[in-house]
Amino acid sequence: MGTSLRAEEATEAIDAVIDRIGSAVIVEREFLETVVTGLLARGHVLLEDVPGTGKTLTAVALGDALDLTYNRIQFTPDLLPSDITGTHVYDEHEGEFRFQRGPVFANIVLADEINRAPPKTQSALLEAMDEGQVTVGGETYDLPEPFFVIATQNPIEQEGTFQLPEAQRDRFVVKTSMGYPDRAGELELIDRRAGRTAMMPTVESVVTAEEVTQLRSLPEHVDMKTNVREYLVDLARRSREDPRVDVGVSPRGIQRFFEAARARALVAGRTYVAPDDVKAIAPAVMTHRLVLTAEAGIRDVEASNVVADILDNVDVPGATAQAED
Repeated sequence: MGTSLRAEEATEAIDAVIDRIGSAVIVEREFLETVVTGLLARGHVLLEDVPGTGKTLTAVALGDALDLTYNRIQFTPDLLPSDITGTHVYDEHEGEFRFQRGPVFANIVLADEINRAPPKTQSALLEAMDEGQVTVGGETYDLPEPFFVIATQNPIEQEGTFQLPEAQRDRFVVKTSMGYPDRAGELELIDRRAGRTAMMPTVESVVTAEEVTQLRSLPEHVDMKTNVREYLVDLARRSREDPRVDVGVSPRGIQRFFEAARARALVAGRTYVAPDDVKAIAPAVMTHRLVLTAEAGIRDVEASNVVADILDNVDVPGATAQAED
């Protein structure tokens, strides 16, 4: 597999990964497509859900399907930054200090209930998410490649949660939610549980770790025409002009929006970005980046409603020129 891989072949591999995860997790396909979009965009994904919806199982199944190493970090109020990155310990046999790697040293890291830890501990992931490395005691250590964080947070109104800092939220390329399964899905959960003794279903790998790295390079070859780029930028800029918004999508957020739109096109099997790709991924990219005004908060305005209004009021390009074959 290489960067010359045809879009259809890449989409076939992506579909196989999504199907394999879906065989273990009862969840809407659109949710899995958003998670995989975040992975292909070389970013990280934030999930907001109540406990018990299958977030951990999703992360484990993703790691298995991609043949990647996986670690889970349970965030708690007393978690320290060194509990994430690792620390230097004294080796009596060697008579020197050596670095003991923390759980962040894995291909896929589930930062579970990240907003139950204080902001200082949450920030321990910033360097890892931005640069694929951690610095401990003045020494820098590279993280495995690929490196992908799936962070979960409980709804902010739940007791014992901290608001994620704005800079931390901006590091997640997309934010999405699993939601509860429908009635048929919850019946299937019971049927699956009744038919096995193991608590965790097994998922066989579909691609190798090396192929995942190659797949993540493919969005760089997805074309976005000028009119679609202008549409994307106009959506982001409109978020700064909305009177209900204190802080809109940043220039860095626009870049992540661009990357996510190209990855979304690849998931859809195209080598070019259509306006529908931009519109489809916009809520997952924009919503968590908005900081609403105090007045909007008093009026119970939701950021998702602001994004929906923006999408309704910004003109969609009428014609989409495909990329040249």
